[in-house]
Amino acid sequence: MSATVSDVDTRTAVVARELVKVYGKGDTAVRALDGVSVGFNAGEFTAIMGPSGSGKSTLMHCLAGLDTVDSGIVQIGQTEITQLGDKELTRLRRDRVGFIFQSFNLLPTLSAEGNILLGLELAGRKPDKEWFDRIVSVLGLKDRLKHKPSELSGGQQQRVACARALVASPDVVFADEPTGNLDSRSGAEVLDFLRMSVKELGQTVIMVTHDPLAAAYADRVVLLADGRLAGDLADPTAESVLAALTHLGV
Repeated sequence: MSATVSDVDTRTAVVARELVKVYGKGDTAVRALDGVSVGFNAGEFTAIMGPSGSGKSTLMHCLAGLDTVDSGIVQIGQTEITQLGDKELTRLRRDRVGFIFQSFNLLPTLSAEGNILLGLELAGRKPDKEWFDRIVSVLGLKDRLKHKPSELSGGQQQRVACARALVASPDVVFADEPTGNLDSRSGAEVLDFLRMSVKELGQTVIMVTHDPLAAAYADRVVLLADGRLAGDLADPTAESVLAALTHLGV
């Protein structure tokens, strides 16, 4: 059963209540989020989908504390992040949230290992060696740790980005079109890993995607249209996602 705003308990990793986000003013104002309320269970893989301009990326950015809201509440665990100051929000994103983006965002001068551990080093934290070794092993990066990004394929770079997101054991990982720059094989490898991280490691993953095949790896799909919730699919398949998107006019 998916968490709802009226049923928030320890299962719920992230919750939004009545989120409103407006870009611009007056006649040119765009209501990117129009009263969105939704919860995401801990230990689940959720995909957020919708037509272009539906608000899916805006929702993810607000949930992750990367963007502010005009009204409404976002909680990660028991922390209401919409009430945090800049320093507190920066600390929360660093310590409790992992990010995987379409562009890998790796530093070209650092090795794969250096990129994976960069966030921990900036936070003054030492990595858990057993956890680091497990992530690196699962992602097939053991023999690539000393290589710089320019010496890695696109799929390997995105796997480094996945390792970086997970190495700090965050409460939740947000993935924004993580397979957008990858070929189908590399994309499938990244999606397999994200699903495995949920099923075997207990990770919580929230992913924005436009691809029904990618969404089929998730436990659940949340659909948006015109800044509002437009559907909620459990145990999605590529076919059921495509049918739902077609219904929305995609």
